[in-house]
Amino acid sequence: MRPIALAFWRALLLSAVLIPLPARTQDEGVSPAPVRANTITNFRIGSSETRFGELEFVGGLEFSSTNRDFGGFSAFRYLDNGANFIGVTDTGFWYAGAIERDAEGRPAVIGTFRLAPIQSEDGVPVEGKWNSDAEGMSVSGKTVTVSFERVHRIAEFDLDLENFASKPKYLPLPMPGNELRNNCGIETIAYAPELGPLKGARVAVTEKSINKAGDVFAAVLEGPRKGVFYVKRNDGFDISDGDFLPNGDLLLLERRFSIASGVALRIRRIAAESIEPGATVDGRVILDADMRYQIDNMEALDVWEAKDGSTRVSLVSDDNHSIVQRNLYLEFRLAE
Repeated sequence: MRPIALAFWRALLLSAVLIPLPARTQDEGVSPAPVRANTITNFRIGSSETRFGELEFVGGLEFSSTNRDFGGFSAFRYLDNGANFIGVTDTGFWYAGAIERDAEGRPAVIGTFRLAPIQSEDGVPVEGKWNSDAEGMSVSGKTVTVSFERVHRIAEFDLDLENFASKPKYLPLPMPGNELRNNCGIETIAYAPELGPLKGARVAVTEKSINKAGDVFAAVLEGPRKGVFYVKRNDGFDISDGDFLPNGDLLLLERRFSIASGVALRIRRIAAESIEPGATVDGRVILDADMRYQIDNMEALDVWEAKDGSTRVSLVSDDNHSIVQRNLYLEFRLAE
Protein backbone atom coordinates (compact mmCIF):
# COMPACT_ATOMS: atom_id res chain seq x y z
CA MET A 1 0.00 0.00 0.00
CA ARG A 2 1.40 3.40 -0.94
CA PRO A 3 2.23 5.78 1.95
CA ILE A 4 -0.36 8.36 0.86
CA ALA A 5 -3.09 5.74 0.59
CA LEU A 6 -2.06 4.27 3.94
CA ALA A 7 -2.22 7.67 5.65
CA PHE A 8 -5.63 8.31 4.13
CA TRP A 9 -6.91 4.94 5.36
CA ARG A 10 -5.59 5.61 8.84
CA ALA A 11 -7.35 8.98 8.95
CA LEU A 12 -10.61 7.43 7.87
CA LEU A 13 -10.27 4.59 10.36
CA LEU A 14 -9.57 7.02 13.16
CA SER A 15 -12.70 8.97 12.28
CA ALA A 16 -14.69 5.74 12.34
CA VAL A 17 -13.30 4.85 15.77
CA LEU A 18 -13.85 8.25 17.35
CA ILE A 19 -17.21 9.30 15.91
CA PRO A 20 -20.14 7.69 17.76
CA LEU A 21 -22.49 5.72 15.57
CA PRO A 22 -26.19 6.61 15.52
CA ALA A 23 -28.51 4.42 17.51
CA ARG A 24 -29.99 1.60 15.46
CA THR A 25 -33.58 0.44 15.62
CA GLN A 26 -34.70 -3.18 15.74
CA ASP A 27 -37.66 -4.66 13.95
CA GLU A 28 -39.31 -7.72 15.41
CA GLY A 29 -38.89 -11.03 13.66
CA VAL A 30 -36.32 -12.65 11.42
CA SER A 31 -35.12 -10.72 8.38
CA PRO A 32 -33.14 -12.22 5.47
CA ALA A 33 -29.92 -10.51 4.41
CA PRO A 34 -28.65 -11.55 0.98
CA VAL A 35 -24.86 -11.45 1.12
CA ARG A 36 -22.33 -10.46 -1.53
CA ALA A 37 -18.95 -12.12 -0.97
CA ASN A 38 -15.57 -11.75 -2.64
CA THR A 39 -12.94 -14.41 -2.02
CA ILE A 40 -9.62 -13.66 -0.34
CA THR A 41 -6.90 -15.96 -1.66
CA ASN A 42 -3.82 -14.41 -0.02
CA PHE A 43 -3.58 -13.47 3.65
CA ARG A 44 -0.48 -11.32 3.23
CA ILE A 45 -1.17 -8.68 0.60
CA GLY A 46 0.78 -9.32 -2.58
CA SER A 47 2.20 -12.67 -1.37
CA SER A 48 1.21 -16.27 -2.12
CA GLU A 49 2.70 -17.44 1.20
CA THR A 50 0.34 -19.71 3.17
CA ARG A 51 2.18 -20.44 6.44
CA PHE A 52 1.96 -17.79 9.17
CA GLY A 53 3.29 -18.68 12.59
CA GLU A 54 1.62 -21.92 13.64
CA LEU A 55 -1.29 -21.49 11.22
CA GLU A 56 -1.81 -22.16 7.50
CA PHE A 57 -4.14 -19.85 5.60
CA VAL A 58 -7.02 -21.71 3.93
CA GLY A 59 -9.00 -18.81 2.46
CA GLY A 60 -11.33 -15.98 3.29
CA LEU A 61 -14.19 -13.74 2.27
CA GLU A 62 -14.96 -10.03 2.25
CA PHE A 63 -18.73 -9.78 2.51
CA SER A 64 -21.52 -7.20 2.64
CA SER A 65 -25.28 -6.77 2.44
CA THR A 66 -27.81 -4.02 1.89
CA ASN A 67 -29.71 -5.05 5.03
CA ARG A 68 -29.47 -2.01 7.34
CA ASP A 69 -28.76 -4.14 10.43
CA PHE A 70 -25.95 -6.09 8.79
CA GLY A 71 -22.58 -5.65 10.54
CA GLY A 72 -21.20 -5.21 14.03
CA PHE A 73 -20.33 -8.93 14.24
CA SER A 74 -18.79 -9.62 17.64
CA ALA A 75 -18.93 -13.43 18.01
CA PHE A 76 -19.12 -16.39 15.64
CA ARG A 77 -19.51 -20.15 16.14
CA TYR A 78 -19.94 -23.02 13.70
CA LEU A 79 -22.66 -25.53 14.53
CA ASP A 80 -21.08 -28.29 12.43
CA ASN A 81 -17.96 -29.02 10.36
CA GLY A 82 -17.59 -25.63 8.69
CA ALA A 83 -21.00 -24.97 7.16
CA ASN A 84 -23.82 -23.64 9.39
CA PHE A 85 -22.99 -20.89 11.87
CA ILE A 86 -24.54 -18.56 14.45
CA GLY A 87 -23.30 -15.34 16.01
CA VAL A 88 -24.25 -12.11 17.78
CA THR A 89 -23.73 -8.45 16.99
CA ASP A 90 -22.86 -5.61 19.34
CA THR A 91 -26.10 -3.90 18.30
CA GLY A 92 -28.30 -6.63 19.77
CA PHE A 93 -28.90 -9.11 16.94
CA TRP A 94 -28.51 -12.79 16.33
CA TYR A 95 -27.17 -13.69 12.91
CA ALA A 96 -26.98 -17.07 11.21
CA GLY A 97 -26.14 -18.55 7.83
CA ALA A 98 -24.00 -21.11 6.03
CA ILE A 99 -20.61 -21.09 4.36
CA GLU A 100 -20.56 -22.81 0.97
CA ARG A 101 -17.20 -24.12 -0.22
CA ASP A 102 -15.43 -24.67 -3.52
CA ALA A 103 -14.04 -27.97 -4.79
CA GLU A 104 -10.87 -27.44 -2.73
CA GLY A 105 -12.83 -26.87 0.48
CA ARG A 106 -12.14 -23.14 0.63
CA PRO A 107 -14.88 -20.68 1.69
CA ALA A 108 -16.65 -19.35 -1.41
CA VAL A 109 -20.21 -18.15 -0.70
CA ILE A 110 -22.34 -17.16 2.31
CA GLY A 111 -25.95 -18.34 2.02
CA THR A 112 -29.23 -18.37 4.00
CA PHE A 113 -28.03 -15.37 6.02
CA ARG A 114 -30.62 -13.87 8.38
CA LEU A 115 -30.79 -11.51 11.35
CA ALA A 116 -33.13 -11.37 14.33
CA PRO A 117 -33.18 -9.20 17.47
CA ILE A 118 -31.99 -10.72 20.73
CA GLN A 119 -34.93 -10.98 23.12
CA SER A 120 -35.09 -9.53 26.62
CA GLU A 121 -36.54 -11.37 29.62
CA ASP A 122 -39.87 -9.71 28.72
CA GLY A 123 -39.88 -11.31 25.27
CA VAL A 124 -39.25 -8.07 23.35
CA PRO A 125 -36.10 -6.97 21.50
CA VAL A 126 -33.37 -5.52 23.68
CA GLU A 127 -33.09 -1.81 23.01
CA GLY A 128 -30.37 0.80 23.26
CA LYS A 129 -26.62 0.36 22.96
CA TRP A 130 -26.24 0.06 26.73
CA ASN A 131 -28.48 -3.00 26.87
CA SER A 132 -27.79 -4.63 23.52
CA ASP A 133 -23.98 -4.74 23.39
CA ALA A 134 -23.52 -8.50 22.96
CA GLU A 135 -19.82 -9.39 22.77
CA GLY A 136 -19.03 -13.01 23.65
CA MET A 137 -20.93 -16.15 22.64
CA SER A 138 -20.47 -19.90 22.67
CA VAL A 139 -22.67 -22.93 22.01
CA SER A 140 -22.92 -26.31 23.72
CA GLY A 141 -25.68 -28.61 22.55
CA LYS A 142 -28.90 -26.60 22.62
CA THR A 143 -27.57 -23.90 24.98
CA VAL A 144 -26.12 -20.61 23.78
CA THR A 145 -24.24 -18.51 26.34
CA VAL A 146 -23.86 -14.80 25.59
CA SER A 147 -22.00 -12.05 27.42
CA PHE A 148 -22.97 -8.38 27.29
CA GLU A 149 -20.92 -5.34 28.27
CA ARG A 150 -21.87 -1.82 29.37
CA VAL A 151 -24.82 -3.35 31.29
CA HIS A 152 -22.61 -6.29 32.25
CA ARG A 153 -24.29 -9.69 32.30
CA ILE A 154 -24.06 -13.29 31.11
CA ALA A 155 -27.16 -15.04 29.80
CA GLU A 156 -28.16 -18.49 28.58
CA PHE A 157 -30.52 -18.85 25.61
CA ASP A 158 -32.07 -21.90 24.01
CA LEU A 159 -30.69 -22.48 20.53
CA ASP A 160 -33.52 -21.42 18.20
CA LEU A 161 -32.48 -21.16 14.57
CA GLU A 162 -36.02 -20.65 13.27
CA ASN A 163 -37.55 -17.82 15.30
CA PHE A 164 -34.65 -16.71 17.55
CA ALA A 165 -37.30 -16.11 20.20
CA SER A 166 -35.57 -17.55 23.28
CA LYS A 167 -35.58 -15.46 26.45
CA PRO A 168 -32.43 -15.08 28.57
CA LYS A 169 -31.69 -16.84 31.84
CA TYR A 170 -29.10 -14.78 33.65
CA LEU A 171 -26.06 -16.24 35.40
CA PRO A 172 -24.18 -14.68 38.32
CA LEU A 173 -21.28 -12.53 37.22
CA PRO A 174 -18.10 -14.57 37.84
CA MET A 175 -16.04 -11.55 38.89
CA PRO A 176 -16.84 -8.44 40.97
CA GLY A 177 -19.11 -6.12 38.98
CA ASN A 178 -17.19 -3.05 40.09
CA GLU A 179 -14.09 -4.46 38.37
CA LEU A 180 -15.78 -4.54 34.94
CA ARG A 181 -14.96 -1.45 32.90
CA ASN A 182 -17.73 0.30 30.97
CA ASN A 183 -16.79 -0.66 27.39
CA CYS A 184 -14.15 -3.27 28.25
CA GLY A 185 -16.22 -6.00 29.88
CA ILE A 186 -16.61 -9.72 29.16
CA GLU A 187 -15.56 -10.13 25.54
CA THR A 188 -15.04 -13.90 25.48
CA ILE A 189 -17.21 -16.87 26.44
CA ALA A 190 -15.87 -20.34 25.60
CA TYR A 191 -16.61 -23.93 26.59
CA ALA A 192 -13.55 -25.96 27.55
CA PRO A 193 -13.29 -29.60 26.35
CA GLU A 194 -14.94 -32.14 28.63
CA LEU A 195 -11.78 -34.26 28.83
CA GLY A 196 -9.44 -31.39 29.71
CA PRO A 197 -8.51 -30.07 33.16
CA LEU A 198 -11.48 -27.65 33.16
CA LYS A 199 -13.96 -30.53 32.56
CA GLY A 200 -16.18 -28.69 30.08
CA ALA A 201 -16.50 -25.50 32.13
CA ARG A 202 -17.24 -22.15 30.56
CA VAL A 203 -14.52 -19.51 30.71
CA ALA A 204 -15.12 -15.76 30.55
CA VAL A 205 -12.38 -13.27 29.65
CA THR A 206 -12.73 -9.50 29.68
CA GLU A 207 -11.45 -7.13 27.01
CA LYS A 208 -9.57 -4.72 29.26
CA SER A 209 -10.91 -4.84 32.80
CA ILE A 210 -7.61 -4.90 34.66
CA ASN A 211 -6.39 -5.55 38.20
CA LYS A 212 -3.83 -3.48 40.13
CA ALA A 213 -1.01 -5.27 38.31
CA GLY A 214 -2.45 -4.22 34.96
CA ASP A 215 -3.55 -7.73 33.97
CA VAL A 216 -6.94 -8.74 32.56
CA PHE A 217 -9.77 -10.21 34.65
CA ALA A 218 -11.01 -13.66 33.62
CA ALA A 219 -12.90 -16.49 35.31
CA VAL A 220 -13.88 -20.14 35.14
CA LEU A 221 -17.64 -20.23 35.67
CA GLU A 222 -18.05 -23.74 37.08
CA GLY A 223 -16.31 -27.06 37.73
CA PRO A 224 -13.23 -28.04 39.75
CA ARG A 225 -11.28 -24.89 38.84
CA LYS A 226 -14.08 -22.38 39.30
CA GLY A 227 -12.84 -18.92 40.21
CA VAL A 228 -11.17 -15.74 39.02
CA PHE A 229 -7.83 -15.76 37.23
CA TYR A 230 -5.94 -13.17 35.17
CA VAL A 231 -4.43 -12.91 31.69
CA LYS A 232 -1.12 -11.12 31.34
CA ARG A 233 -1.62 -7.93 29.31
CA ASN A 234 1.30 -6.73 27.24
CA ASP A 235 2.22 -4.74 24.14
CA GLY A 236 -1.00 -2.72 24.28
CA PHE A 237 -3.21 -5.50 22.88
CA ASP A 238 -6.83 -5.94 24.03
CA ILE A 239 -8.66 -9.27 24.03
CA SER A 240 -11.57 -9.57 21.59
CA ASP A 241 -12.48 -13.30 21.65
CA GLY A 242 -11.25 -16.81 22.35
CA ASP A 243 -11.94 -20.52 22.08
CA PHE A 244 -10.42 -23.82 23.16
CA LEU A 245 -8.30 -26.22 21.14
CA PRO A 246 -9.19 -29.93 21.39
CA ASN A 247 -6.33 -30.52 23.87
CA GLY A 248 -7.72 -27.86 26.24
CA ASP A 249 -5.37 -24.97 25.43
CA LEU A 250 -7.12 -21.60 25.11
CA LEU A 251 -6.61 -19.41 22.05
CA LEU A 252 -7.13 -15.69 22.65
CA LEU A 253 -7.67 -13.25 19.78
CA GLU A 254 -6.20 -9.83 20.51
CA ARG A 255 -6.18 -6.53 18.64
CA ARG A 256 -4.45 -3.18 18.82
CA PHE A 257 -5.04 0.17 17.12
CA SER A 258 -2.83 3.22 16.86
CA ILE A 259 -2.75 6.22 14.55
CA ALA A 260 0.88 5.49 13.69
CA SER A 261 0.54 1.85 12.69
CA GLY A 262 -3.17 1.24 12.15
CA VAL A 263 -4.73 -2.05 13.24
CA ALA A 264 -2.93 -5.23 14.29
CA LEU A 265 -3.97 -8.63 15.57
CA ARG A 266 -2.40 -11.58 17.27
CA ILE A 267 -3.48 -14.94 18.66
CA ARG A 268 -2.00 -16.21 21.94
CA ARG A 269 -2.07 -19.84 23.09
CA ILE A 270 -2.65 -20.34 26.83
CA ALA A 271 -1.76 -23.77 28.26
CA ALA A 272 -4.76 -25.60 29.72
CA GLU A 273 -2.95 -26.59 32.91
CA SER A 274 -2.12 -22.97 33.74
CA ILE A 275 -5.78 -21.90 34.09
CA GLU A 276 -6.73 -22.06 37.77
CA PRO A 277 -8.07 -19.67 40.43
CA GLY A 278 -5.68 -16.86 41.28
CA ALA A 279 -3.25 -17.60 38.47
CA THR A 280 -1.92 -15.03 35.99
CA VAL A 281 -1.61 -16.83 32.67
CA ASP A 282 0.38 -16.04 29.56
CA GLY A 283 1.31 -17.90 26.40
CA ARG A 284 3.17 -17.83 23.14
CA VAL A 285 1.93 -15.90 20.10
CA ILE A 286 0.99 -18.29 17.28
CA LEU A 287 -0.11 -15.62 14.78
CA ASP A 288 0.48 -11.90 14.42
CA ALA A 289 -0.48 -9.57 11.58
CA ASP A 290 -0.67 -5.88 10.79
CA MET A 291 -1.87 -3.75 7.89
CA ARG A 292 0.33 -5.65 5.45
CA TYR A 293 -2.24 -8.42 5.81
CA GLN A 294 -5.93 -8.84 5.02
CA ILE A 295 -7.23 -7.83 8.44
CA ASP A 296 -9.60 -5.28 9.92
CA ASN A 297 -11.18 -4.90 13.36
CA MET A 298 -11.04 -8.63 14.13
CA GLU A 299 -13.61 -9.43 16.82
CA ALA A 300 -14.56 -13.11 16.65
CA LEU A 301 -12.65 -16.40 16.83
CA ASP A 302 -13.92 -19.96 16.53
CA VAL A 303 -12.04 -23.28 16.77
CA TRP A 304 -13.63 -26.24 14.99
CA GLU A 305 -12.86 -29.57 13.37
CA ALA A 306 -13.07 -29.90 9.60
CA LYS A 307 -14.33 -32.99 7.81
CA ASP A 308 -10.74 -34.01 7.08
CA GLY A 309 -10.02 -34.08 10.82
CA SER A 310 -7.87 -30.94 10.85
CA THR A 311 -8.31 -28.24 13.49
CA ARG A 312 -9.44 -24.96 11.96
CA VAL A 313 -9.42 -21.42 13.36
CA SER A 314 -11.88 -18.90 11.91
CA LEU A 315 -11.81 -15.13 12.46
CA VAL A 316 -14.55 -12.56 11.75
CA SER A 317 -14.26 -8.77 11.81
CA ASP A 318 -16.61 -6.08 13.10
CA ASP A 319 -17.08 -3.22 10.62
CA ASN A 320 -18.72 -0.95 13.22
CA HIS A 321 -21.30 -0.14 10.51
CA SER A 322 -18.63 2.08 8.96
CA ILE A 323 -18.08 2.63 5.24
CA VAL A 324 -14.30 2.53 5.75
CA GLN A 325 -14.17 -0.82 7.53
CA ARG A 326 -14.84 -4.30 6.20
CA ASN A 327 -16.62 -7.50 7.17
CA LEU A 328 -14.02 -10.26 6.81
CA TYR A 329 -14.08 -14.01 7.29
CA LEU A 330 -10.61 -15.62 7.54
CA GLU A 331 -9.92 -19.34 7.92
CA PHE A 332 -6.73 -21.08 9.01
CA ARG A 333 -5.60 -24.65 9.59
CA LEU A 334 -3.61 -25.43 12.74
CA ALA A 335 -0.24 -26.58 11.41
CA GLU A 336 0.67 -28.98 14.20
